[in-house]
Amino acid sequence: MTIIELIILAIGLSMDAFAISICKGLSLNQKKYSIKYSLLCGLWFGIFQALMPFIGFFLGASFNTYINIFDHWVAFLLLFFIGMKMIKDALSKEEERVDSSFSFYNMFILAIATSIDALAIGISLAILPEINIYIAISIIGVVTFLFSFFGVFVGHKFGLKYNSIAQILGGIILIVIGIKVLIEHLFF
Repeated sequence: MTIIELIILAIGLSMDAFAISICKGLSLNQKKYSIKYSLLCGLWFGIFQALMPFIGFFLGASFNTYINIFDHWVAFLLLFFIGMKMIKDALSKEEERVDSSFSFYNMFILAIATSIDALAIGISLAILPEINIYIAISIIGVVTFLFSFFGVFVGHKFGLKYNSIAQILGGIILIVIGIKVLIEHLFF
């Protein structure tokens, strides 16, 4: 996987955190915007989005020898279903409610919730040849930090207008990467 592909993967993974950050920014309507809110979201989501694929990578590497016959299908299915879930959630009529709390507990729960899919991505990365996990998690963490940081500001200024668009885009990116992995392993 090239650096460009890792950046595209990171963008796809960061869309959940971006959407939540937009909601957090929107919830600041009673509070004055401060850069500390952007930093909090960026750090929480960036660290967890980097940590989860790291954990997933080592879980996947531990059973890689048992599944390398069909590993490309595993990677494809994980990416495909995560992408479809993101699109389904974005198109859902259910209104997502995020409160304005930036407490440790609240941010911890949100960081875990937005990074569970990154755990599965880490398993997929373990299956792919020649992946430097440290470069991958650094890119994922930095991209997520940036999207989350700016998401709070965007939410505070513009509201929920871009929330579902971001989730749909993230889902499509993950599905396309999954298809690319499958095609590369089947035909090249």
